[in-house]
Amino acid sequence: GTNLWYKLLFPAPKREDIMTQTQHEQNQNQIDEKNRYRIETPGHDGWARTARAHDPDKYLMISADCHANEPGSLWRDRIDAKYRDRLPHVEIDANGEKWFIAEGTGKSRVRARMIGDVPREGSEDRMRGRVGADPKERIQDQLRDGIDAEIIFPNKGLMMFATKDAAFGMAQCRVWNDFAWQMYGEYNDFMSPAAAIMTADVTLAIEEIKRVAKMGFRFLTLPCKPVFGGHDSRDPNYNLTIYDPMWSAIDDCDLPITFHVSTGRDPRVARKEGGAVINYVSHSLSPTIEPVASLCGSGVLERFPKIKFAAVESGIGWVPWALDAMDEAYRKHHLWAYPKLKHPPSEYFRINGAATFQEDRAGLELAEKWNLVDNFMWANDYPHAEGTWPHSAEAIEREMGHLSDSARAKILGLNAAKMFKFDVESLLERRRSLAHQAL
Repeated sequence: GTNLWYKLLFPAPKREDIMTQTQHEQNQNQIDEKNRYRIETPGHDGWARTARAHDPDKYLMISADCHANEPGSLWRDRIDAKYRDRLPHVEIDANGEKWFIAEGTGKSRVRARMIGDVPREGSEDRMRGRVGADPKERIQDQLRDGIDAEIIFPNKGLMMFATKDAAFGMAQCRVWNDFAWQMYGEYNDFMSPAAAIMTADVTLAIEEIKRVAKMGFRFLTLPCKPVFGGHDSRDPNYNLTIYDPMWSAIDDCDLPITFHVSTGRDPRVARKEGGAVINYVSHSLSPTIEPVASLCGSGVLERFPKIKFAAVESGIGWVPWALDAMDEAYRKHHLWAYPKLKHPPSEYFRINGAATFQEDRAGLELAEKWNLVDNFMWANDYPHAEGTWPHSAEAIEREMGHLSDSARAKILGLNAAKMFKFDVESLLERRRSLAHQAL
């Protein structure tokens, strides 16, 4: 209740600081020079509590963006045979180079280590890069990083949306949804998978939304654009009223929605020199602004005010600029700006929206100044190599020292608990129980 949230936001001062990551733990994680920055930290002097895993008064930490590590054969084994030959797959060329092929994207090289791996002795899955594949090992990995709960997106399955064929895309989504619930459903109180919805066809989308809601999923994930690929004004988009029946179904189910990066169009467009930088900034992160603007500037959230949404893995530094830009467009382009809204677009984001990040100095510098503390959600992106796991505490200390204690508490966990309806007391009781078992 209210008292619990007050205690989490404003804890009693601690008698002494707690340093929890021992030299032994650091030695277990082999850090090369390119990754040494991950363990650098200014510390947490003056913090009432920390993000350290063994701190008994640790912040509630909910990672608002993690990923599964699905079996490579998942869709091939489960999908209708008529779609099997169209599935994303890996091909090896004459030079032995591996290429990832999907019908909606250009081919891209497969790198050996796309996922951060900390192998465990005797674990073949881990030696082969299957980190995060087993829920019980996943629990241990997250505990060592201080995580109390996580929400889980597909990994390989993010390519489910990379097709203009709505039926094919939805068939892939159903495979993921069934697998995700079988794999994580029993852990849903603290390890919650996304239900993926292909939105190119409104009728198919509504059917699957109703099905996954009955299964017990905590939230939905939709592609950043309903129809995959380059922009075409003839394609439907989320601002149009043809999607009102879908928003109504989501409203009825009372499930928050997410838009994960790299799901609206091909994020691997640039090649060779600078390609990784260009693709990450221009073709992966920035397109996530579009569904945010579509919902905030179109009247969708006036018609369906219960809908909550989040841009996922998009970072947060762009949010203050985007809110200002939306309001400026609504104000200065009023002759074309329809419908006429009760509030400026930025207010709909502050009331209904959120964005997740791993490390984002600019966004965190502006969080309190721009009144966005309630809209930002931290994540460790486990098990991806670009995430902060397994050194999240250091990353948090590098970037959040200037924030108030209550702001850190919200961003690290309480905002995600509110949006995704986690039971905070149950999560804290689970933490206490695990601590007792370790004694």
